[in-house]
Amino acid sequence: QVQLVESGGGLVQAGGSLRLSCAASTRTFSNYAMGWFRQAPGKEREFVAAISRSGFNTGVANSVKGRFTITRDNAKNTVYLQMNSLKPEDTAVYYCAARFTAFEGYYNLLSRYDYWGQGTQVTVSS
Repeated sequence: QVQLVESGGGLVQAGGSLRLSCAASTRTFSNYAMGWFRQAPGKEREFVAAISRSGFNTGVANSVKGRFTITRDNAKNTVYLQMNSLKPEDTAVYYCAARFTAFEGYYNLLSRYDYWGQGTQVTVSS
């Protein structure tokens, strides 16, 4: 069982930046592909960004491309989501997810992930 704890959410004005962190409770963090998803009120949870086990391969949703960056530090068991040029439509609860995998790839489907964090609220005011 892997526990994921997100942090770094909050209230920010449009155009501002936030960095989310997700700490994983596992000694084999480098065996997990990681992802960030978000869910706005009344909407389905959607893919934001994902990263492979080594961090070499990444992918982001079109809606955040050029503004959000996903990285990881395997020595610290942590994955990050740097969010710049935030917009009111980025307001959502952001969730971290982990998938145990032997492959060097990333995953953009919710169903591919084994573990989820509790989420952190991001609110962008106009």
